[in-house]
Amino acid sequence: MLTLLRPARTTPVLGDIALLLARVALGLVLLAHGWQKYDEYTLDGTTAAFTDMGVPAPGAAALFATVVEVVGGVLLILGLLTPVAAALNVVNLLGALVLVHAGNGVFVDDGGYELVLALIAGLLLVLALGAGRFSIDELLARRTTAGRP
Repeated sequence: MLTLLRPARTTPVLGDIALLLARVALGLVLLAHGWQKYDEYTLDGTTAAFTDMGVPAPGAAALFATVVEVVGGVLLILGLLTPVAAALNVVNLLGALVLVHAGNGVFVDDGGYELVLALIAGLLLVLALGAGRFSIDELLARRTTAGRP
């Protein structure tokens, strides 16, 4: 019964595979949204939208959101500097949750917070558990520890 309830405890590679899939999925969604802000909406358009939404310092917020989502998305996919990428995106998404989505209810169709909340939850898991075995972070950690006497 314990195997059924906690499969990664008896087969640790399952946890690493789950982290890989979660990182890639989260990274793709963030990268797509950040690239949309940059390429489709443009930074000026994103700034204007943030202004209309009442986001403080909309120009700085638009640049921050765009860069954190694009660069952080790529870093998550690669598993490089994973806790930093996850933490910065949690901060970004908490701002979106509080400033834009919270008052619109749950459903994304109504401008609600369901996507933002799901992304935050996934990023917090990756932040807490790390990138997993199948990541550049792990390769760098192995190199660092292998070089020590």
